[in-house]
Amino acid sequence: MRYRAKPGQVSYGEAIGILLLDSCAPFIPGDVANASTFSFPVRFQRVPGLSVERIFNHDLTLLDDVIEAARELKKNGVRAISGDCGFMALYQHELAERVGLPVFMSSLLQVPFMNHLIGKKEKIGILTANAGSLNSEVLRLCGADFPDRLVIGGLENSPYFRSAFIEENGELDREQVENEAVSTVQKMVENVPEIRLLLLECSVLPPYGAVIQQATGLPVFDYVTMINYVYNAVVKQRFNGFM
Repeated sequence: MRYRAKPGQVSYGEAIGILLLDSCAPFIPGDVANASTFSFPVRFQRVPGLSVERIFNHDLTLLDDVIEAARELKKNGVRAISGDCGFMALYQHELAERVGLPVFMSSLLQVPFMNHLIGKKEKIGILTANAGSLNSEVLRLCGADFPDRLVIGGLENSPYFRSAFIEENGELDREQVENEAVSTVQKMVENVPEIRLLLLECSVLPPYGAVIQQATGLPVFDYVTMINYVYNAVVKQRFNGFM
């Protein structure tokens, strides 16, 4: 078999590219910004200036920088591009139009699919980093503009989560953030027992998905479920077995 080099590409084998916020926090295993979360290589690209504060405020002034970062990932051989913040939904359609690769920027893109899995009177619970920022426009951009089906809980006022990921103090108390996430979801389910599925919007929340599932007994979707799903579409595996 013969292989050909691609002009300008100096490394290979990274099918999924991930655009990162310009933030500073301990990204532990399970976090989208930790490469050991995945069973396959990923390639990261930071977007300079795209801070947590700016994404929460729906700042579109960095759109060109986001597109440039996505094109850099494409130049280095990725087959599909994701993000590490659910609010990157703000850039979804522009990137899909202008990058020329499959783009799936927000974990919230899973909500329309999830909506087909449950009955008409049942609901989807969304745990988000900032409930105030998760408005109807963000949901609309993800095809999730059916508010009567959604129950949203936010962590923006949870002290340990806020300190680590919004104020970015450089430290993470994993157990305390886990407790805050589980407690918030449990209250959501207690208040709205019609919740049948859960989605973790924020890319730092997948490390707590297993405990949340254990506490609620519900299926839990997050960024990692989405990235694994797309990876298996762009890198098909041959099957080996016997009859």
